[in-house]
Amino acid sequence: MNILFVCAGNTCRSCMAEAIFNHINNIENVKAFSAGISAVKGSQTSKNSAAVVQFNTGLDISKREAVQLTPEIMESSDLVLTMTYSIKNYLVGLFPHYENKIFALNEYVGVEGEISDPYGGDISVYNDTYKDIRKNLESLILKLKEDTSI
Repeated sequence: MNILFVCAGNTCRSCMAEAIFNHINNIENVKAFSAGISAVKGSQTSKNSAAVVQFNTGLDISKREAVQLTPEIMESSDLVLTMTYSIKNYLVGLFPHYENKIFALNEYVGVEGEISDPYGGDISVYNDTYKDIRKNLESLILKLKEDTSI
């Protein structure tokens, strides 16, 4: 199963979600990827996102380049989880034939609200975003295990 996390630029939230999920996931044959709906070619993971991920997981994602979402990436993804409802709605409008696999992350795990964009914030803002993503990804893994009876 391929899970795709999507945000705007793929330099903060979605790449954090990809790294965190792949670090804590213990379900065989489930892998996360990430992309952005408006990724800037050549841009890399934000400094604070990379620092928070490294501090909490030991993973270095500082050199990771942003990935622009493409129809091919959408097609190869089994589950698409966005950081906000507006991005979810944008993707459903762009890819209506994939509507049944596109959800906001919080919606999918039964939590109200959205994953706030830490871009431009200080390290404490990024830490808060990390904690929100991590908590929701732990719920996601439990839900996937229940849904697949693993």
